[in-house]
Amino acid sequence: MAKLKIIQEGSQSLRQKSRAVEKINKRITTLLDDMYETLKEADGVGLAAPQVGVLRRVAIIELEDGDLIEMINPEIISRENEQTEIEGCLSAPGKFAETLRPQSVKIAYLNRNGDSCEREGTELLARAFCHEIDHLDGVLCFDNALRLLTQEEVDEINREKEEKEKNADNT
Repeated sequence: MAKLKIIQEGSQSLRQKSRAVEKINKRITTLLDDMYETLKEADGVGLAAPQVGVLRRVAIIELEDGDLIEMINPEIISRENEQTEIEGCLSAPGKFAETLRPQSVKIAYLNRNGDSCEREGTELLARAFCHEIDHLDGVLCFDNALRLLTQEEVDEINREKEEKEKNADNT
């Protein structure tokens, strides 16, 4: 496995639509492995192939250690309700946006073995699915943001959330 270079905002490759994977071969499985190593090193939640310079419809997500979701040709097949939350992107370190995303999504994709899969996600997982699939279409989370946030605003919002959670635990 190899750690790949994460392409930064401003690169034209992040704005191009990725091509579908026609055949899952050694190049695709190696890409998945290398993307995973890159994601772990970057301490991220998700990574799409265009972020490492490969314009193929491949993305990975890992919210919790050991629950890696490898998606080939993913598509959203249903979405429900809405949520507003802060998002960042490995291709734009230190930049954050308040985004409006579905509260719940269902996606269809192929796994590394070529099996058709469906998976539902809510809250953070729903946002991650949308975020990574957007990358495959050349869209960044900042493009449709409700507003961009400063680091100070993000820190304040996180402090308020922690305080609310702490108070909820004490009741």
